[in-house]
Amino acid sequence: MATNRVTDSRVVHRPDETSIRYSISGPDEGPTVVFVHGWACNRTDFDALTGFLPDEYRVLAVDLAEHGESRSARETWTIEEFARDVAAVLDAEEVTGCAVVGHSLGGAVAVETGRLRPERVRHIIALDALHYLFLFGAMDEEEAQGLLRPLRDDFAGLVRTMVEAGSPPGTDPVLKDAHFAKMAAVRQPAGTRAFEGLVAWDMDEALADVQQPITVFGVRELVTQEAIDRLTGRVEVVLVDLGSHHFPVESPEGTANLIAGVVSARDARAVTGTRAGG
Repeated sequence: MATNRVTDSRVVHRPDETSIRYSISGPDEGPTVVFVHGWACNRTDFDALTGFLPDEYRVLAVDLAEHGESRSARETWTIEEFARDVAAVLDAEEVTGCAVVGHSLGGAVAVETGRLRPERVRHIIALDALHYLFLFGAMDEEEAQGLLRPLRDDFAGLVRTMVEAGSPPGTDPVLKDAHFAKMAAVRQPAGTRAFEGLVAWDMDEALADVQQPITVFGVRELVTQEAIDRLTGRVEVVLVDLGSHHFPVESPEGTANLIAGVVSARDARAVTGTRAGG
C-alpha cells in the first residue's frame, strides 16, 4: 500500500546560474535513497514509486540541470557534471550512507556520483541502465558519430527510435506515445548536449574506479547475453518483468519493492559487519 509522504521542494545553487531543484521526504534519520531520472525526463517520474517505499526511508529526487524545474546557463553537459548536480544535493543535505538510484542516463550519473562522493554513497542502483552496450559501452569515433548524426538531423526521429528500442514486443502503443511526447519536449540545447555527454562517457573507466556495489535491474527482454558477460564480475544484473525501459513509471510498486530489497539487504550486512557484494 502506498504511503502518504509529505514532500518538501528545495534548491541548491551551483556555478553558471545553475539552480538544482529536488524533492525530499521522510525522517532525517533512517535509510536514505536518492533518485536520478533519465535523459529528457524529470524527478516527477519517481512520485508514485516513492509512495511505496517504507515510511522510515528518507527519499530525495533530483532534477538534473535543465530538466524538470532545474535551470542552468552552463556549457558543460557531461555525465560527470550532472553527477556534480547530485553531489551538491548530497552535500547540502549532509547525506551519508545512501543508495543512489538512477534510471537510464541517470544510471550513469549515479555511478559518477558514487565516484565523486564515495564517503556518502554506499550502493548504486541502475534501473534499466548500463547494459545497453550500443550506448553505454566504449565506442570508436565512427560508432559515436553514427549515434550523434540523427541527434542533429532528426531529433524527433532519434527519440522515437530510443523509445522503440526500449519497448519489448507487446508494449502498449499509448504508453510509447506518452514516453515519446515527454522526451521529445526536453529543453534545448541541453537535451542534445546531454545525449552527447552520455555517448562520450567512459563507462568501463568509471566502473573500474568506483568501489561501491552496483545493482542493475534490467528489462529481461532487453538485456543481451553480451551485456551480462561484459558486466559480470563488477555489476550484479537482475532481470525483471515490470514493463518497458520506463518501468519505474509503469510499475512503481514493483520497482519500489526491488529497491527496498537492496537497501534492506545492504543495511542488514552493515549490522552484521559483512561486506556488500558486487
